[in-house]
Parts: sequence; structure tokens; C-alpha cells
Amino acid sequence: MATTPHPLYALDTTWRTLLVDLGLRPADVLRRAGLSDDLLTQPSVRLPSEDYYRLWTSIEDALADPLLPLRLCTGVRAESFLPPLFAALCSPNLLVALQRIAKYKALIGPVRLGVAQEPDRVTAEFSWLDAPWTPPQSLVMMELLFTVQLARMGTRETIRPIEFSIGAVPGPLAPYEEFLGIRIRRASSHRVVFDARDAAMPFLTSNDAMWSMFEPDLRQRLADLDADVKTAERVHAVLLEGLPSGLIGMDAIASKLGLSKRSLQRRIEAEGTSFQEILRGTRNALARHYLRKTRMPIAEISFLLGFDEPNSFYRAFRSWAGMTPEGFRTASS
Repeated sequence: MATTPHPLYALDTTWRTLLVDLGLRPADVLRRAGLSDDLLTQPSVRLPSEDYYRLWTSIEDALADPLLPLRLCTGVRAESFLPPLFAALCSPNLLVALQRIAKYKALIGPVRLGVAQEPDRVTAEFSWLDAPWTPPQSLVMMELLFTVQLARMGTRETIRPIEFSIGAVPGPLAPYEEFLGIRIRRASSHRVVFDARDAAMPFLTSNDAMWSMFEPDLRQRLADLDADVKTAERVHAVLLEGLPSGLIGMDAIASKLGLSKRSLQRRIEAEGTSFQEILRGTRNALARHYLRKTRMPIAEISFLLGFDEPNSFYRAFRSWAGMTPEGFRTASS
């Protein structure tokens, strides 16, 4: 069975500055992560998700600081030349800033930002890509906290979200809730909700002229990234989103990618695989991840993988692993 490679994510030169500001030696962190000592001195560095997450975990391990996400967010200043931050602060308000970040998030890392606007609220929800790799919890927390810090940096007001939800509540909890001004909720989703009036509050850092200078380069970098990604990888990413809803037929996937079914099939076959192989590989990897890392009932895993009923999942998993899902879970524990 063919396996689907994961996309690569860019590291810019600010990573080196970040490590130094944290009191770390970049070479030590890279060595701990099993990466080249001179990685951050190389131009156009790009890492797969597994290495990207391992680099972040090595920072966690080196500092052993449960407040690392808070340190990072409160330590960032508007004058720091972090390209994504600088571009976001050029926006007229938080809503537009989040929409711009969402559009270009793929340039930064294996995470997707969804922005939903309602009459009374604006929701920023993060979903992590490239399962079965899972992000370190401090990275998830940092992304969520950053949306709040961005609102405060742009408006120079102590904006408080009206909801803050994360899969695993951090500890110690008090410093995080003091920073946010609200209680943190444990939930299956990772999201921050803002009052619509706060999301529309003008950014004092707004700069249309600067944004017009940034945007062409960002568009080109995004186009270059898309051009580098194989069709099989794009199908894999769409399947990860569509599996729980059952929208995993080739017609539905082709529509999501803006292709005809015939064009999608031709491109996949040119890459030496098939739609069914990609679907099987995605389901197989996710099933093993859920069985190893969670205690979810088998019926729930079957649903999340887009099977009509659990017996179909049982038969499929036996063909992949040579054992039942329960047997695999027991052997992996």
C-alpha cells in the first residue's frame, strides 16, 4: 500500500532569535530534536510535521517551563520583525487580521485557522493537520493565546475573549486565566471567541501601504508551496477533514480541490497511486493513532473514519493490521 508523504513547512530566521531570547543555544535544541546543528543558518529550511513538532518538543524539554506559551506571547512586541505578526498588525482590525492569517497559515506550520463571523461574535478555531502526528500542547496553547495578544497589540486595549477552549487544560491554570481574564474551558475543539465589537475595534498599527508591500510576496510563497504539494497530499489533507462527515467519495474530494473527477484520477495515477490507496492509508494511520493515543470506543473511531457501521471498520482494520482493533490497542499499550 502506498503511503502519502506529508507537506513541508518553512522555518524562517526568526526561529533562531526566538531560541536565543528564551536563553537557549540553537545548536543544543536542534541536536536534542535530532536535527542538523546548522539547520537555522540554512536558507529556505522546510521540515515535515514530525520534525516540526519534534523541534517544538525539544524547546519544551530544554526549558521545562509550564508557562512557556505565556512567556512567548507576552514577550512578543509589535516592533519585533516577525513577518506573520508584522503583516497581521497592518490590518484594520482583528477580524481582518485573523482572516489574513488564515489565508497564509500554511506558510507557517501544520495547522489550519478557521475564522467564523457572526453578528455578535468572531470565532478563531485551530485544527491540526497531518495526523497521526500530534502537536505539543504548549504549541496549541501558544497559537490560541497569540490571537488574544494580537488583539491587544493592535488596539492597545486589554481585549478579553468571551470564550477560550482547548483540548487539554494547562497547568498551572491561574496565570493563564489571569492573562485571559476568563475561565478556560476543556473541549474537543481549540478555539477563541471574541465579541464582535472587539473584533471590529480599529488597529492603531493599521498600515495599508505596508500590507500592499507584503501581500504579493505572501501570495507568491503560497503559490510556490501549493505547486510543491503533490495531488495525493492534497487529497490526504481534504480526507482528514471529510472523514467524520462521510464526504469521502471521489466526486466530493474532487469538488473540494476544484478539479473534475477525471482530472483528479489522472493526476493521482500519474503519481503512482490511486484514490482508494490514499483513502486506505489515511484511515489506517488515523485508526492506529486513535487506538494508541485515546480510549475512544471502537464504534466512535469507526464513525470518525467515515465507515457506515463498525463491522466495516473491523473488516478493514483486520486487512491492514492482521488483528482486531481491540487486539491492536492491547498490543500497543
